[in-house]
Amino acid sequence: NVLDELNKWKLSLIEHHKLQMRQEKEKHATHVRQLSNEMENLKELLRTYEISIGRKDEVVITNLTQALDRQKERIELMRRLTFWRIQHVKAKQEEYANRIADRQFRTTLMKKVWAAWRSLSEEKWKEKVAKACQLRAENVCVQLTNDYEAKIAELTATLEETEAQILRLRSEREHNEDTMKKAFMRGVCALNLEAMTMFQGK
Repeated sequence: NVLDELNKWKLSLIEHHKLQMRQEKEKHATHVRQLSNEMENLKELLRTYEISIGRKDEVVITNLTQALDRQKERIELMRRLTFWRIQHVKAKQEEYANRIADRQFRTTLMKKVWAAWRSLSEEKWKEKVAKACQLRAENVCVQLTNDYEAKIAELTATLEETEAQILRLRSEREHNEDTMKKAFMRGVCALNLEAMTMFQGK
C-alpha cells in the first residue's frame, strides 16, 4: 500500500511537472511572439524615423540655405547702412568744424573788443572797487567792535556775578566751620562734665 501510494504521488508529481512545463512553454512561446511583434513594430518605427530624418535633413538644408541667403541680404543692407552713416557723420563733422571755426573767430573778435574796452574802463573800475572795499572794511570793523564790546560787557557781568558767588560761598564755608567748631567744643565740654560727675560720684 505504501509503495502504491508512493507510486501514485510520483505519477501525480510527474503529471503536475509536465503540466507546469507545458504552461511555461506556452508562456515562453507567447512571450517570444510578443517580442517578435515588438521587434517588427520597432523595425517599422525605425524605418519611419529614417524616412522622417531624411526629410528633416532636406528641410534643415533648405532652411540653412534660406537663412544664409537672408544673412547675405542683411549683411549687404548693413554695409549700405554703414556707408550711409559714415557719409552722414562726415557731413556732420564738417558742419561742426565750420561752426567751431565761426565761433572761434567771433570769440577772438570779442576778446579784442573786450581788451580795448577794459583798458579804457580799468582805472575807473579800480577806484570804484577800492572805495567799495574800504567802505566794506569800515563797516566790518565797526560791527566787530560792537560785537566785541557786547561780549566784553557780558563777560564782565558774568565775572562779577561769579566773584559774588565765590564770596558768598566763602562766607558760608567760614560760617559752617565756626558752627562745626562750636559743635565740637560743646561735645568736648559735655564729655568733660560727664567725666567730672563720674569722678565725683566715686
